[in-house]
Amino acid sequence: MLISRFRVSRRMKSTAFCVLALLAPLAVAQNLKEFEKKVTEFTLSNGLHFILVERHEAPVVSFHTYVKAGSLDDPAGQTGLAHMFEHMAFKGTPWIGTKDWNQEKKALDEVEEVYAKLEEEKRKDLHADAGKLETLEARLKSAVDKAELYVEPNAFPRIIEENGGVGMNAATSLESTNYFYNFPSNRIELWFLLESQRFLHPVFREFYKERDVVREERRMRVESNPQGKMLEVMLGTAFLAHPYRVGPGGWASDIESLRVPEAEQFFKTFYIPGNITVGIVGDVNPAEAKRLAEKYFGPLPARPLPPVITTEEPKQEGPKRVEIISPTQPLLFIGYKRPSQYDKDDAVFDVISTILASGRTGLLYKDMVRDKKLSLVSICGPTYPAGKYPALFLFFLAPAIGRTIEENEKEFYDVLEKFKSQKVDEVTLARVKTKARAGLLRQLDSNSGLASVLTLFYNNFGDWRKLFTSLDDVNKVTAEDVQRVARQYFVDETKTVAVSIQPKKKGAAK
Repeated sequence: MLISRFRVSRRMKSTAFCVLALLAPLAVAQNLKEFEKKVTEFTLSNGLHFILVERHEAPVVSFHTYVKAGSLDDPAGQTGLAHMFEHMAFKGTPWIGTKDWNQEKKALDEVEEVYAKLEEEKRKDLHADAGKLETLEARLKSAVDKAELYVEPNAFPRIIEENGGVGMNAATSLESTNYFYNFPSNRIELWFLLESQRFLHPVFREFYKERDVVREERRMRVESNPQGKMLEVMLGTAFLAHPYRVGPGGWASDIESLRVPEAEQFFKTFYIPGNITVGIVGDVNPAEAKRLAEKYFGPLPARPLPPVITTEEPKQEGPKRVEIISPTQPLLFIGYKRPSQYDKDDAVFDVISTILASGRTGLLYKDMVRDKKLSLVSICGPTYPAGKYPALFLFFLAPAIGRTIEENEKEFYDVLEKFKSQKVDEVTLARVKTKARAGLLRQLDSNSGLASVLTLFYNNFGDWRKLFTSLDDVNKVTAEDVQRVARQYFVDETKTVAVSIQPKKKGAAK
């Protein structure tokens, strides 16, 4: 998982500080022991966990809040709901972002009251009163407009910016939702106040306005994006039952129907202290941070942990193939089922990924792009779309101009079979391991990244120390491991292929 985790996530960076020693000729255990001296961990009585790393070189602190709730947790018929919280993150509280909270609250309640009546009438289906629907839709628009009058736009972000905060953002994945920004170290208490208030007193301000934004994002990233559309089709074909079959963007019709009461229930279920981890890295005093954590986050009530996903993907017992017609550049995705990130061979998959498709040194690039000029690009994702559950080892090819899907697919299989039949040489294997260490070092270059990666590893593996031992796992991979795993998993029985083909011209022979 280590290599793929840092390659796939564009937002995920960290600091070289914690892994500089990993490149030195010292034992991992000793490096970890040194790093642990700068780490402080504690868990509040309500279950909220904190990981702090002291770095006093500059008077700045990075904060990262990791909520273990992503699109995998979207209830049936409500896909896109987890993503909505990314958009609601910085809308404020009953005291921030409003011109008059009492009046705004009444207006927001009126919106939900009218919306409920509108949905009740729609449920009558063929017996719904068209005139009544029209009237209720007009009332709903009026109620939403009225609520907007009380909004103080961007009040929450403005407070952050006026106090020197930078890098404010949020991100939703299949398995988590993350909130992060940086403050000067003399504004640490302000972060504790602002962040805790979002969880203590959530306000679903401008919910339907942001719902429209989420819908537009889907239109841009999936419906109008050939690669996004192909990935959606690929996942829906490869996975029959598991929630991995639905991407984090959700379905259009679900997004358009999302309601505030549903969001409130999701918040009560998943935004609980025991489901949240906070990473703090920088010029911070652990004792003071713990005092502030108790003061501001301590009042959050402890609640039962949310339900876990119990659906298991049925065993795939034969190849799957899907084609979509698209007027754009033909594309080819080939995925093979693989075990989760907790499997003993997880590091082997990462090594295979680097050998096959790591830039200009990858075997696929050298054969299909450089030498035979069949492809414009040949890349792979060793853990797609995420890693907590059995996933895909995914390959992506884009045929060069004048070349076909068929030519690319045939050559890909030839390269893969050759790879499976021959052991990788020790020089290549050593280069891959060096590249893994160097690549990690290049990406671990900021306080914010370290705060992010520590919370990630803590939630994915139960211990942030896996950040260190993962690299050790890569170092242990042998040529025999690479060949064994390639032969075991790159087989037709677990293969899914998705291709886009251009529509036939009128009058063309069938």
